Amino acid sequence: MLQRIGEVIESATTRFTAGVYTLLQAPTVGTLVRAQTTASDLSVYGLVYEIRTVSREPGGRAVMRGRTYSGRELYDDEIYQAHPDLAEVLQTEFSALTVGFRQAERYYQYLPPHPPPVHYSVYPCDDAELVAFGGTSDFFRTLLFSPQIPGDDVLATLIRKVAQAHPAGHDYLIWAGRELASLLNEDYDRLIAILRKIKP
Repeated sequence: MLQRIGEVIESATTRFTAGVYTLLQAPTVGTLVRAQTTASDLSVYGLVYEIRTVSREPGGRAVMRGRTYSGRELYDDEIYQAHPDLAEVLQTEFSALTVGFRQAERYYQYLPPHPPPVHYSVYPCDDAELVAFGGTSDFFRTLLFSPQIPGDDVLATLIRKVAQAHPAGHDYLIWAGRELASLLNEDYDRLIAILRKIKP
């Protein structure tokens, strides 16, 4: 089994947010992740659409650390090396849009019966899960028409990842392009923009 990458800290019907255990080590945008539920045979799948690093204190903000009291300038990774306590006061989180679930070894690309519980584990999906979930396109519409998320970019990234994991990667890209064309047949400019993003 893959090592868990975090735990759910906010949960809703359509999306969930997870905190990661290692600062700045969130899965990339467009990554398909799996969250466990109270039912042993039910897992919820989400697509990462946002990553953020925030203060652990409610309402708190990070403060600048790039200049020491002696006036020495610190840059980028030097700041983290000079202030190892940052891992205790900051937290990296990611939000995922729920795109389906798996129950009794079958994949469904619509909302699960309930969201994953807070504090339950989140795992990255391996290539086999990626190919199995990406084998149908019902979730394309969910991403294309979800407000307030960069759905086009997230979907294009996932399609590229599935194609890389798929035994017939080029054929998968062609199939995905046709599915997108059927969904966006009245928005040619948007379709072309997404097709450019999925091009290897």
